[in-house]
Parts: sequence; C-alpha cells; structure tokens
Amino acid sequence: MNHVAVVDLGFGDAGKGTVVDWLCATRPVHTVVRFNGGAQAAHNVVLRDGRHHTFAQFGAGTFHPGVRTHLSRHVVVDPLALAAEADHLASVGVPDALDRLTVDGEALLATPYHRAANRAREIARGADRHGSCGLGVGETTAYGLAHPDEAPRVADCLDPALLRRRLTALRDRLTAELGPLDAPPVDDCLPAFTGFAGRVAIVDRGWLAGTLRAGTCVFEGAQGVLLDEWHGFHPYTTWSTTTFANADSLLAEAGQAGAATRIGVLRVVTTRHGPGPLVTEDGALPLADPHNPTNPWQGRFRFGHFDAVAHRYALDAAGGVDGLALTHLDLAGPGLRICRRYDWTDRLTPGPPGDLDRQAALTERLLRSRPVYDAPPPDWAEAVHAELGAPVVLTSHGPTAGDKVPHGPLLAPPALVGPGPGGSG
Repeated sequence: MNHVAVVDLGFGDAGKGTVVDWLCATRPVHTVVRFNGGAQAAHNVVLRDGRHHTFAQFGAGTFHPGVRTHLSRHVVVDPLALAAEADHLASVGVPDALDRLTVDGEALLATPYHRAANRAREIARGADRHGSCGLGVGETTAYGLAHPDEAPRVADCLDPALLRRRLTALRDRLTAELGPLDAPPVDDCLPAFTGFAGRVAIVDRGWLAGTLRAGTCVFEGAQGVLLDEWHGFHPYTTWSTTTFANADSLLAEAGQAGAATRIGVLRVVTTRHGPGPLVTEDGALPLADPHNPTNPWQGRFRFGHFDAVAHRYALDAAGGVDGLALTHLDLAGPGLRICRRYDWTDRLTPGPPGDLDRQAALTERLLRSRPVYDAPPPDWAEAVHAELGAPVVLTSHGPTAGDKVPHGPLLAPPALVGPGPGGSG
C-alpha cells in the first residue's frame, strides 16, 4: 500500500497517536516519520493490558516490535526529553526505542536555554498568555529563524567544541534580552548532548529516501491544523506547520511525491488545551480526559460540541484528505450536538500563508462568534462525511486498537500481520 500521512484537523489531541498505533498493528510498517513539532507533542497510546505511554518524540508505533522512528529536519529535537521518554518506554516493556531511532542532523536542537526563555516570555504575558506548553519548541524555532547559521542543530552534538560555542552564544543572547535564565551552565549541558550523539543514529536528509523504498512509512503529524503557524487563529498558535506540507516536501525530495494516503483525524467532541477561540465550548458537557489534565502552562482542557465550521476550515487549509478517522465515539451521548454554522457564516476561508494580521482579525471575530446548533445526528460518521465532504474510513469507540473499525477499502488491513498490542482514543 501507499505510505500514510496522519494530520489532526482540530486543535490537537484528536487521537493521531491512536491512528498511528492502529496502522502499525494492522500492517507491516517500517518507520514512523515525525514531520513537525517536538517534545510538546502528547500522543497517548493505551495497550489492552493497561500499559500507557504518551508519545512526544518517538513515533506512536513504537510499542510494535521492529517499527522504527525517524525525526526529520522539521522536528525540534530535545535530547533531554527524549532520554526521559526512552526511560519511560523501557519501564513499560520497550527497552530498545533508542536503537530504533534515527535523527536528521539538520533538525534544530532544543536546549534548557530555549525552555527557560519560553517560560519567561509566557509568564511575562500574564493574562494574555498564548497557551505555550512551556517546553521551548517555539523559542527554538524563533531562534533558528533569527540566527540560521548559528542555531544549535542535532549534528552539532557530534562536535563538542562547535556545540559549546553555539550554546554559549545562545545563552548570552537570550540572557542579554531577558535577564538571567533558569538553566544550567553550558559545561553542565554538554555531556548530555554529546552522550545523545553517541547513542542515536544521526543521519543526513538523504537517508529517508532509502527508508521510503524499504517499506511502508507512516508520517505522524503533531498538534492540529487549527494551531498552524500560518492558518491557525493568531496569536494562539504554534511555531510549526501542522498541515501535510512538511510530509509532502519530504516525499517529494525522495522522489515519491503524492505517494501517501492522507488521513485527517477528528474527535466527535471538539476540544482545545489552552486559550484562544473554541466557538462551541460548553462547560456543561459532562466530559473529562484523564490524559489531558489541567497544567500550569495551558490551563484546563476544554470541551465543545462538534464544530463542523472550524473543521471544514482545517480541511481546506490542509489541502484535503483521502479519508477521515473519527475518534472518541464512545463520548457521543444524547447531549452532544453538531454546529454546522455560526451566527454570521457557515464557512471560514483560509488566507495566504504569512498574513498574520488577517489571522488575528479572524481570531477576534471567532472570539465573538456564537454557534448555531442542530440536534444530535443519528449517525455521527454519516453526518461528519456530509459536512466535510470526505469519507470516514476509520472509527474509534474506545481506548484500544480492538476498538477501531475500518470502513471501506482505503485503510482495510492487508493480509493480517497479527493483532498487535496497542491502541488509544
């Protein structure tokens, strides 16, 4: 079959990890390729035996023996967070996650200085916080754009002298701008980064072409299209391209343009973690998510009725999909409704990338918008298909791979590889 690219058509947390895990459980997947975001990703996978892991940098297929992870140059790589994640995977029965990892040497390197600067800026915003996860991913990206020839990158970990110079310059610039940072001295950071370089396979951008020829790859996106750096509702967005664009560019560079089936993931409940527009938010919905608790950086996890207007916009911004995966159908009780239009429109039109003034104006309009609801549909999959114009090819009614049901031939499993151990959402 083709490779598969998985993107969230909401504000994140829709269940990308569950879809990737199910794909790896039902077909022979060679490698999961991460193509945006960084350590702030949180893709929860729950196994049938109750084991659970929140995948941040490792691909969400890692519970399946032999499935590899590749962190492309579009990922912000945090070696310290990666080591902690590998330790947790080992504690739940996956001791070889680092052995199955490759990292593009061009990827930006997240450091304690980026994290400290990120948190300082977010605290200074007070009531106007943007909803940062506080892990320094956006700060790393911003620094890379401002200092492209000096920003620390993964390959620098192979050259301790070069890495020391770049870390020192980074620390000094951010300290001059923000004051003393809550971060360790450079010499205390170096052993962790050089140890990372000695433990994982650091490759060049040409490596991926061979992997794509070797077997089926799943491209796992992070966050959601409604948080996209250009198409999201500014300023409550991420410093990351959350559409299929990065996956498309990686495939094209490898001579496999258009070789991926495009899957958009949606919850039956529209959710958001952090501030910003959520037009259908309803605090009376009797819902909770144990994997998305309140945290000091993003606040509480917010729930709303299904927002077809916002998801239609995300679908247009992403350039369309071949099929939809609809998750959390076990939450579709009689009180959950569908919003097909707002009080002023039934369609939001994506603008050209880069026009943040336009996006900020749209944000202000959305913050004043009111949803117009229809009754709960008798068949959620049919209703979502009708509203978004794309078929629902996978549904999820519970937290394991066994709770997933494919519809139609697009994602029908090939000759069964084996039942697989995992699932989520």
